[in-house]
Amino acid sequence: MTASVTLNDGTTIPQLGFGTFQVPPEETAATVGEALAAGYRHIDTAQGYQNEQGVGQALAASGIPRDEIYVTSKLTNSMHERDDALRSFDETMDKLALDRLDLFLIHWPLPTKYDGDFVSTWKVMLELLESGRVTSVGVSNFQPDHLRQIIDATGVAPVVNQIEAHPFFRNDVARAASHEHAIAVEAWGPLAKGEAVKDATIQEIASSLGRQPSQVTLRWHIQRGDIVFPKSMHRERMEENLQIFDFELSDEQMARIDALDQGEAGRQGPNPDTFDRV
Repeated sequence: MTASVTLNDGTTIPQLGFGTFQVPPEETAATVGEALAAGYRHIDTAQGYQNEQGVGQALAASGIPRDEIYVTSKLTNSMHERDDALRSFDETMDKLALDRLDLFLIHWPLPTKYDGDFVSTWKVMLELLESGRVTSVGVSNFQPDHLRQIIDATGVAPVVNQIEAHPFFRNDVARAASHEHAIAVEAWGPLAKGEAVKDATIQEIASSLGRQPSQVTLRWHIQRGDIVFPKSMHRERMEENLQIFDFELSDEQMARIDALDQGEAGRQGPNPDTFDRV
């Protein structure tokens, strides 16, 4: 069993998915195939992961009807200009072997690149949306000011903002800014690169519930309303991560995990205000 989140365009997305960040291209087809066999119906990839082709192969080999699987990809940082973005989207669709993508995101705002103009990139995303080849469009790693700029310029809010979020870095400012515009939050790095499962508080809660620390951490995200897509290369772990909808954390347990937040010091990935790698 899984749950779905209704996005601000009226479509729905499975709240739990499978992430493919750092899944080696040559292992992607088999790994995603295992995830689909385990029961995942939401796959998150990106141009920058260089494994879209493997995702497409797994989708084709699965035999699962297309409308039962939700697929996300993201625009890579070197493709923000209109012609580049349109061409790269065509390449994404070819690699995934799809005629329709469920969700396409701007991967990073890159406010210090392209003369600071990510608004034009957002307009290209809306152009792709109009084409009918992608059902929904959103952003990733957008800070509150980045969100305001694109919404003020176009009147259209992204359906999701995929941001770093985990118990040590709740990223509440970006979450609140997203929710202000009815933008769903997707949490990347939900297990804090594995550090969350080593935390004594999370381990204690897990022990008291007869659960794994990873399940407790993912359940914390789910109860916050986040969309999550943990990655694992192992079938047993994949299946464990799916088993988070048959228990709940108490308010006290949620508060204890909330208290692990370290603010900016807990951030593990790049800061979106300065990240400029293309």
